[in-house]
Formats: sequence, C-alpha cells, structure tokens
Amino acid sequence: MDGGRRRLLRGAALMPLAVGAVTVATAATADVPDLPEAPAGRSPAQLAGDEAYWAAVAAQYDLGDEVVMLDNGYWGAMARPVLQAYTQATAEVNRGNAWFGRVAFPQRMREVQRQLAGFLGVGEDEVVLTRGATEALQALIGGYNRLRPGDQVLYADIDYDSTITAMRWLRARRGVEPVAIALPEPCGHAQVLETYAQALQRNPRLKLMLLTQVNHRNGMLLPVAEIAAMARARGVDVIVDAAHAIGQVETRIDALGADFAGINLHKWIGAPVGVGAMYVRRGRVADIDPYMGDPDRGIASRVHTGTANFAAFLALPAALAFHQRIGTAAKRARLLRLRDHWRDAVRALPGLQLLGPDEPRLSSAIASFRLSGQVTLEQNIGVARRLLEEHGVFTVHRDGLAHGACVRVTPGIFTAPAQMDQLVAGLRRLAGAA
Repeated sequence: MDGGRRRLLRGAALMPLAVGAVTVATAATADVPDLPEAPAGRSPAQLAGDEAYWAAVAAQYDLGDEVVMLDNGYWGAMARPVLQAYTQATAEVNRGNAWFGRVAFPQRMREVQRQLAGFLGVGEDEVVLTRGATEALQALIGGYNRLRPGDQVLYADIDYDSTITAMRWLRARRGVEPVAIALPEPCGHAQVLETYAQALQRNPRLKLMLLTQVNHRNGMLLPVAEIAAMARARGVDVIVDAAHAIGQVETRIDALGADFAGINLHKWIGAPVGVGAMYVRRGRVADIDPYMGDPDRGIASRVHTGTANFAAFLALPAALAFHQRIGTAAKRARLLRLRDHWRDAVRALPGLQLLGPDEPRLSSAIASFRLSGQVTLEQNIGVARRLLEEHGVFTVHRDGLAHGACVRVTPGIFTAPAQMDQLVAGLRRLAGAA
C-alpha cells in the first residue's frame, strides 16, 4: 500500500475525532458564559422590563450602528456563540471538502435533526431540514396530491407572497380553483374566526387551506389551532406557514391541528441564513408527492435542497442552545413590550394609521403603519425612505394587504427602548405632529 493511501485511510479512521471538534465547541456555547441567568422568580412580563438583562443579551451580538435596525423580520442576526460555531464549522467543512461532505456530514446531520425534532416536540421522521420556510412550503403546496379538478384551495391577503403564488399555481398543476379572502382591518379574535368560518361555509369544495401563523405584513398572530379545528371538521387539510412563529411564539407544532408546516430557523431562532425545516405529521407523508419523482425515502424525499450550506446546518444546535438559554416566553414578552412602546407613543397621532391587532393574543413583534390615505406601494416606499434618510431608522415597506400597502416595523431582542424612541420621533415628524 503506498504512503498516500495509508495516510488517507488513517485520516478516515480519525475522522470521528476530527469532526467532533465543532460538536464539542457547540456544546460548550450552550452555557453562554457572558449572558447572565435571568433573575429567579420573575415572570416573562417582569423580565421584559429588565433593561440590564436585555443589555447583556444585546452584548452577545456584534451589530452595526449605521442605522436603527427595525427590519429584524428579514432574518435574525447570529449571536456571538452561534457565529463562532458557524465559523468553526465553515473552516472544518472547507478543510474536509468532499471527504467531509460524504463521510462525516451525514451522521452529524442526523444528530442536528434529532436535536431539532426534540426542540419542536415532534418525531425525527416528521421533520427534515431545508434552506428556509419558503422552500418547505412550496414543496408542500406543490406536492400535496389529494386535490382533484374542481376542488378549491384557500389563502388570505396576509399570507406570504411566494406561498400565494404557489396556491394560485395549483390551478394549472391540479386543476383546482384558488379562493382568496381578505381579513378585516382592524381585526379582532372573533372577526378572524368568523372570516374563516364564512370562507369554509361559502366554499363547500375546499380541500386545502393555507394559514400563516404570524404574517409578515402586519404581524397578526393567527389562532391557527382554532381555525384548523374548523377546517378539520369539514375535511379540509391545513398547511401552516410558521416562518415567523418558531422562536417568538410558544408553538408545539403537533398542537396546531395541522399536518403540514414550513419553518424558518434563521429568523427568530437566530441560526445562520439558509436554515429552515419542513414538518409532515407521521402517517401523512404519502399525501405529499416525492419531489420531482425522487425515490420515496420518507419525508426527506419531499424536498430536494441539493448541496446545502453544511456549516449553517451544523451551527443550528448552537442557535437552539442560545435561544433556549433566554426562552421563547421571555423573548415574546420583550418583543411585545418593544412593540407596545412605539405603538402606544404614536397611537393618538392624527394622520397615522396603526395596523395589526391590539389584542396581545393576536400580537407579535411585527407591526405596521401607514400615513392616512397613503395606500399605494410607491407612497409607502417613500415613507420608509424618509425614515431612513431623515431619521436614521431602517424599516421596510410591505405590499399585498387588501386595504393597501404599509411600512413594517420589527424590533429584535437586542433592540433598546431608545431606538424605538428614535422611530417615534420620526413618525411624529412624518405625521406632521412634531
């Protein structure tokens, strides 16, 4: 045997030790030594106002100060321990190259999926990693094979753009009738349920419904379990877009009453960009076609991610550990406090319309506004631009609501009340009430 081959085989034998380096580092970051324990005996609502604690959380992020960043719904910045795990994994993947990808990564990936399943409270055979919720949802919608020509499928104006496109595409793919509904503005809990109840009653041929748990336009937290129960009573399946829910809302996927869901882990969990997941309840995988004729390998064959960012997936355990150190309930309480901080300060301003619900059970970190009468996309692009150029506050315009475009505001857990005050000052000037 030549020396090169002996070195290769010797290296292969040592691979489990080498690839364990990132696993050990990831486990160590679960302690997050620079992040203090939350004071004992305090409720999430009480902790939400502890500025010293949240300053310590913010110190775990290396963030720029060019602008007040209030578009944290796009993706979540990685905390320092996650970035460290990602950097280490990137170096390891690069060093091992194809050898790492073919020999070591599959086993490591199974461990990552095991941890994710445990976090979500589902079986390992019910979840598979994807590059994001969009990839998962498009595969679920396009692959759902229980539709027949003449059936109806339902979506709402609050749903995500690419999922709406996919639901409409089912007309060509399956010969079905897409049905669109619009939620009232403003909208309370009873109105939400009534809107979906009426849609179910008016459309007796409905077979599939898309529900967005937290929508990216005005941030409403939809009562998915209640709507799914109504749908199930009529034999209608539900696909849940949980992209903005996982990490900022206490969510047990199996308690939503839906058998299919798309998940993002690079938003409110804080994994590297390009990490999401698909959920299919055990016993329902046959109702989703294998992706483009893939051999049937269970849920894994329902989406085809191709060559993924290995390091991003390997950093997921560090993101889960950091998230769990803080806790979803504490995150949610803090985010709602920041949301209420700016909304309460501008609520009485003439010329400003606040969107999204006031009820806490329907609220999330995301909220939106528009200047009165300014409902076009171009007008709201202009408002967001003025906030940035004149006040240093970065927000984002959103289109698609039946009642008009808007500007979205999304704080993060590292956002300070003083930054929300800078937004408030800008809105007062824009509304002409300075």
